[in-house]
Order: sequence, then structure tokens, then C-alpha cells
Amino acid sequence: MNSKQLRWFYLIILSIIWGSSFILMKKALNGLTPIQVGALRIIISAIALFMVSFKSVFTIPKKDWFYIFLTALLGTFFPVFLFAYAVKNIDSSIASILNSLTPLNTLIIGVMFFGTAFIRKQFIGIIIGLLGAIFLIIKGAQMNPDQDYFYATFIIIASIGYAYNVNVIKKHLDHLNALTITTGNFLILIVPALVILWNTNFFKFQSTDDLSSSLVYITILAIFGTALAKTLFNKLIKISSPIFSSSVTYLIPIIAVFWGIFDGEKIHFSQFAASILILFGVYLINKAKN
Repeated sequence: MNSKQLRWFYLIILSIIWGSSFILMKKALNGLTPIQVGALRIIISAIALFMVSFKSVFTIPKKDWFYIFLTALLGTFFPVFLFAYAVKNIDSSIASILNSLTPLNTLIIGVMFFGTAFIRKQFIGIIIGLLGAIFLIIKGAQMNPDQDYFYATFIIIASIGYAYNVNVIKKHLDHLNALTITTGNFLILIVPALVILWNTNFFKFQSTDDLSSSLVYITILAIFGTALAKTLFNKLIKISSPIFSSSVTYLIPIIAVFWGIFDGEKIHFSQFAASILILFGVYLINKAKN
């Protein structure tokens, strides 16, 4: 596969993996708290990565560890907890659609802090995407009064973290192997995650059917949705632009909405229209970039 074909291959695989992550989070939350889901996701991912690539962290130059630390926090640590709380309180399909704001935030952060070129058509795309997101949140709150749409803002905050993460990796860590970056991230995060999990009294649990199934879901999520997906995503960043890489969120909602509907979630036509508006905004940004 040449570089162009490979980046599209990674994009499609990531959309399937991350698109399925939302329903896995939802199922894991049946027997675990959001804090436990976030901590376990980090711990299990770290163990899987260490088994494959622990020695690679010794090849990371000292000057790069600050950026490894930064990407660990912004691209993994805060988002895993923010997403867990969001999916606990709003439909997983809506969370996945809001996540498609990531390319817009990637451009905004890139322009503000990383010297990314910026043209008017991209600005129009940003405005359209943000209007779609606002409408989606308002309509969702009206249709689902039993759900707390304040937690929709958690997805937006996480997408800003992802946007910083993509730009930092592209600008400062492009010379490192993708698996090495991911393993370095989780080397930093595993101790804080263990401390957090210990303080939830997780290790004093009593086994139940819900807990057992939740542990299966979180293990699948951690190995495929975090450890493998983060490595593939870092590879994608290295062979493409930050905007193209974050465009994986174009396709994630298609998979996530399918799983959500399959699980009994409902999407109103107005929410579907708002989703199209967000994706159209992202499309304008990518078209202008190309």
C-alpha cells in the first residue's frame, strides 16, 4: 500500500473501532462507575502495550518527554474520564456525533498556537459545525428531559484535548515511532490510574453478573479502542495532516449511531439534520485545506 492508500485504510479501521467504543463504554457503565471505567481503560491498555513495546520507551530522548506527558494528559487521560461521564448521562450516539467537532477544534487550535494556514472557507465551516453542535445539544435536551445534557460539554472539552494532542504530535513528536509514543503515554498514566482506581474501592467489590460483563466490555474497549486505536491514530498523524487525521470523526458517528439504534436509542430527524450540519462544516474545512 502506498502512503495515500494506507492513510485511508487507517481512517476506516479507526472509524470502526472508535465508532464501536461508545456502545462498549455504555455497556461497561452498567456495572462500573465512570471513574472506574476511565481508570480501568488506562490500566488495561497500559498492560497490553507494555507486553508488546515496553523497551521502546528507553529510546525516547529526554527532550521529548515533556511532549509525551502533554499528549498523555490531553489525548488520553482527561478524555477517557470525560467520555465515560458523558456516555453515562446522554445517549452514546449523540456523544459520538458531538465528537465530530474534533477536526474543527484541530483547525482552531492549529491556527491559534501552531501556525496552521487559515482561509475564509474554513472559518465558514467552523461556524456551521458549531451551530450544528449547539442545535444538537438544545434539541437533545428538549427530547430527553431525563438526560443531563450539561454532560454534552464534556465531549466538547475532550475534543479540544484531542485537537491539542494531534497538533503536538505532528509538530513535536513526528520523528518518533507511533507505538513508542503510545507506550510512553501509558507509562506516565498507569500510576495515576491505579491510584484513582484504588480510591474508588474497586478492589473491595463483590462479584455480580453486571460487574463481570462490564469487565469484559472494558477489556475489549481498552485493548482495541485505546491501545490499538491510539497506536494506529499516531501512525495516521505521521503520514497525513492533523486535519485529515482528526477527520476520522466523520465516520465514527455512522458506526456509533448504528450501535445506538440497535441498543434502543432514538434519533429524531432534527438531530439527524444537526449531525449533517456538523459534518458539512468539517467537510468544508477539509475541502478548503486540500
